[in-house]
Amino acid sequence: MIRRAPLISSALALGVLLAACSDNASKPAGNAGAAQPASPVGVITLNKGSFPVTTILPGRAETFQTADIRPQVSGLIREIVFKEGGEIKKGDLLYQIEDAPYIAAVEQAKAAISKAEASVPSAESNLDRYQRLVGSGATQIEFETAKTTLLQAKAEVESAKAALSAAQIDLDHTRIIAPFDGIIDQTAYNVGNVVSANQTTALTTIRQLDPIYISLTESSTNLLKLRDAMAASDIKGAANVVFHLILEDGKEYNQQGKLDMSKQVVSETTGTFIIRVLFPNPDRVVLPGMYVRATVELGAENGYALPQLATSRDANGRLTAQFVSAEGKVETRAFENSSPSNNSWLVTEGIKDGDQLIVSGLQSITSGMPVKPVPMKITDNGVVVAADQPAAGDAQKPAAN
Repeated sequence: MIRRAPLISSALALGVLLAACSDNASKPAGNAGAAQPASPVGVITLNKGSFPVTTILPGRAETFQTADIRPQVSGLIREIVFKEGGEIKKGDLLYQIEDAPYIAAVEQAKAAISKAEASVPSAESNLDRYQRLVGSGATQIEFETAKTTLLQAKAEVESAKAALSAAQIDLDHTRIIAPFDGIIDQTAYNVGNVVSANQTTALTTIRQLDPIYISLTESSTNLLKLRDAMAASDIKGAANVVFHLILEDGKEYNQQGKLDMSKQVVSETTGTFIIRVLFPNPDRVVLPGMYVRATVELGAENGYALPQLATSRDANGRLTAQFVSAEGKVETRAFENSSPSNNSWLVTEGIKDGDQLIVSGLQSITSGMPVKPVPMKITDNGVVVAADQPAAGDAQKPAAN
């Protein structure tokens, strides 16, 4: 009897467990078997169209022209007229050098002219007299001497006039003026300092910022591709290529640039090609030394434009994007070939009209996950907003991914 008790107890326990399992198996599945809910995602509908083909080149801003201001005469600085760091116009007075010695030199030159001119009538009269007396009291030698004297008197007048011109130039150079419009630096000399003609140290520097140069850098290999693309596009000549500028803060500059043909050089050390572009800069938004990016349009191509904010790159460098499949699930597509088109990537294969590209909610989805598409649109500023939302108001606020 003692040995049978454990066996009976084990049999009873096993029976209770099997009954419980049978009861659970007969009940319907609860929340664990429920279908995964569809997550809302923002989408845009793609349609084939003609889009610009662009390329982006890094660059740096440079002044249109720079002038180091140096004195052309020696003397003491009597007056400094400009405001350091201010805007100046061509012909504005910058420095006034003490001009009293130069005024005296001008007056002395004028007196020398008067003195030289006074001897001319006497020499002319003397020549006329000897010319009448030649052969009847005057020798030929005396006549020739009188002629030479007159020529020397007239030469003295011309020499005095040249000395006056030189003195007047020196006097004018006591007024140091701006050679062109621009922005002026601080002065290296103050009132009371003595300066020398053509000294090595500049008084100050003027920089013209409107227009402004943008020096773009590209590898010589890509340059050949760029030229081929230009040749294959509708662009007629390099002078018609239009450049758009992207500033350091990511905003597009509101002026268009034109290719400057005066500087096209391949660096012997880096193998890069420098392209210089000229941009209007009326408000001096672009300053020398700024790092910028320039977008150049090389023509147009038919395809589908995928906004850059909705794309990424896989480990192989291929462009990838998330789409909504016909079954309402996330579908990841990879594209072997893509071309830049402003703020989008232009692709020609792997997409058909009506495909829905996911543009927001990307951080919370995975491939194969069911989603609920919500129509969206992308503003000119690259902001994702609801398709029925007006341009003003919240349209300026970025949508959360």
